[in-house]
Amino acid sequence: MALDTKKTLSDPIAMEVFTNRLLAVADEIGTSMIRASFSSNIKERKDCSVALFSADGRLIAQASHIPLHLGSLMGSVGAVLDAYSIDRMVEGDVFICNDPYAAGGTHTPDISVVTPVFVDGQVRYFTANIGHHSDVGGTVPGSIHGGATSIFEEGLRLPVMKLCRAGELDEDLLRMISLNSRSSEERWLDIKVQASANERGARLLHEMADSLGADKVDELVEDLFTYTANRLRNRIMEMQDGTATFYSKIESDGIGPVEVPIQAKVTVKRDRLIVDFEGTGPQARGGLNVVASALNASVYYVVKTLLDPYLLPNSGMFEGIEISAPKGSLLNPIAPAATGARSITCNKVVRALIGAFSQLLPQEKAQAAGQDIVPVMVFAGKRRGRDEGYVYLESIGGGAGARYAGNGMDGVHVHVTNSSNLPIEPLEIEYDLIVDEYALVDDSSGAGQYRGGMGIARQISAPNGGVIFTARSDGHKEGAPGVAGGTSGRPAHLIKNAGTDAAQELDPMVANLILDKAETIRLETPGGGGYGDPAKRSAEALARDLRDGRISTERAEALYGPDKVQLAKDLV
Repeated sequence: MALDTKKTLSDPIAMEVFTNRLLAVADEIGTSMIRASFSSNIKERKDCSVALFSADGRLIAQASHIPLHLGSLMGSVGAVLDAYSIDRMVEGDVFICNDPYAAGGTHTPDISVVTPVFVDGQVRYFTANIGHHSDVGGTVPGSIHGGATSIFEEGLRLPVMKLCRAGELDEDLLRMISLNSRSSEERWLDIKVQASANERGARLLHEMADSLGADKVDELVEDLFTYTANRLRNRIMEMQDGTATFYSKIESDGIGPVEVPIQAKVTVKRDRLIVDFEGTGPQARGGLNVVASALNASVYYVVKTLLDPYLLPNSGMFEGIEISAPKGSLLNPIAPAATGARSITCNKVVRALIGAFSQLLPQEKAQAAGQDIVPVMVFAGKRRGRDEGYVYLESIGGGAGARYAGNGMDGVHVHVTNSSNLPIEPLEIEYDLIVDEYALVDDSSGAGQYRGGMGIARQISAPNGGVIFTARSDGHKEGAPGVAGGTSGRPAHLIKNAGTDAAQELDPMVANLILDKAETIRLETPGGGGYGDPAKRSAEALARDLRDGRISTERAEALYGPDKVQLAKDLV
């Protein structure tokens, strides 16, 4: 539905108040879902997202969770409307889906639950949420591995189906989904929580419609779309017309060390952005492919981040952006290509887009590359004192890239992922695992006038053995590049039995590795690239790095010179 971007807002002040109320509703749904969930992946790591939609499937508001999930949320609501016209829906219906090709998803562990909200007997809105479930079957615990050659290896595929019919839960369907998971009780409980969280959102939307009137809500939503679209068009028009390209890559296609290029071209044409990925390599043999819903979410993230960080996340934001990628490429694969590890590729897409946009924006918008991956460790075994199995996954943060006039952040998730870490205490209570080390990686930052962020070391041991380990990662060959003269950050490392005579560097896509008693896995994530000539880093800043242990004397002398290091030491 095209917007009338020339229309006058009916009530700008009311729209601003209304916007904050919408965001509060979305956040309330997310909070309810997180607090009530049973799996550590949702209740502790917050690997979930929620959003509100109009009856015609346009995004009204998204809670502040995970940017990549925007693709699945929009895709799943669109798939529901394609499968079931509104006149076939009845109050109490709830839909469920996850498939990247048949249901607008991005990978199979992200299960979407969509609930139509009826006001005065008709569908006026949808509440929708996604939970990343730790396992939905497939050939490895966690359902994702780089070596998957088709989506059929990545667990249960769910087209759009009714989880509830007129308020009655389909327990046969839920039993089938749960039975296909290595941690079936968690699936059963968390999916029910997802449906309940949507119900909470529906009640809040009812209250809003009752207090303002449903027609007034619709009017304010249209104002919101128009305002967002116009605001983004204004930001685009502040840029000069032109075209810029930038290149990044994934180091492995999942099956072997076959690099696949990602070519981004950004064109500014008056009040429109045209983002084209012509020149990107062919679809990967393994599970690193990215379908349209995930690609679109990655582009929207970059546009919002670089042009207007406070831009409202709704469908008005999409009006001025055109996105295309060649069919059969890494970013537009042909079914049944595997997509499980798509977040690694999406963050490399972001790297390419930031590089292209930086050529079209003022210097103060520039930033070096960060770790720009989502390295994930997956452990599966038996719970402590119970026969029930577990699947524990953790996506690990790393170094963010340095910015114009600012250091990169240490040990953070970057770009399209935004989940929390799992604290050591619940990890060791729930799973038969021990965290041997959780720390920042020494000397991992890229150097520059402003340094990159530091990577994270996470070392976990299996005290009683019998644990299955799978990983997916990238950036193990080359570090995150710096910009404007800054140096690269340190690459990633995945090591079995680190610090022993049996130490072994592992392939970043290792799968189904059995850990015997007391064996360990250590992941060291990449550091961020530096910004600017290292010679311009102030002695005071270098002194703080040395004092805080962020850099060793030896590395500092190699990068900044002995004279500056001595001056910095005199200031410590």
